[in-house]
Amino acid sequence: MTTPPNPAPRGEERVYFDAAAENRLTYQTCDRCGSTVFYLRAVCPHCGGESLRLRDSAGRGTVYSYTVQHRASHPYFADRSPMTLALVDLDEGFRLLATLDDVDDVTVGMPVEAVFRPQDELTLPYFRPRAREEQPK
Repeated sequence: MTTPPNPAPRGEERVYFDAAAENRLTYQTCDRCGSTVFYLRAVCPHCGGESLRLRDSAGRGTVYSYTVQHRASHPYFADRSPMTLALVDLDEGFRLLATLDDVDDVTVGMPVEAVFRPQDELTLPYFRPRAREEQPK
């Protein structure tokens, strides 16, 4: 069984996925009200301002919440283990839903960092636990 192809990104989506292909996690700030904006948009959702500045995140944050998604018993999922999805609060002030990799015991508040992986035609951000020496005290 094959999965349907991902739709081609357009507009602000294209900017986001082009940056991800370069291993960059982008967000915006509003020149008018100073708010952090994520996902990328043409207009600030806080004040309606149209001057949004593109920024690159350092890709560091903490797990806000998570769930473990068990796969159905279907041939397509036969070689795939359960997947951990997390809401990650990035240090720059926005929240992102992404897959956690290389983690057995996830906890709320766990420090994580972004890594990028090509998947089909797109590169997607994933998160992994931060190295012990990089974790905040």
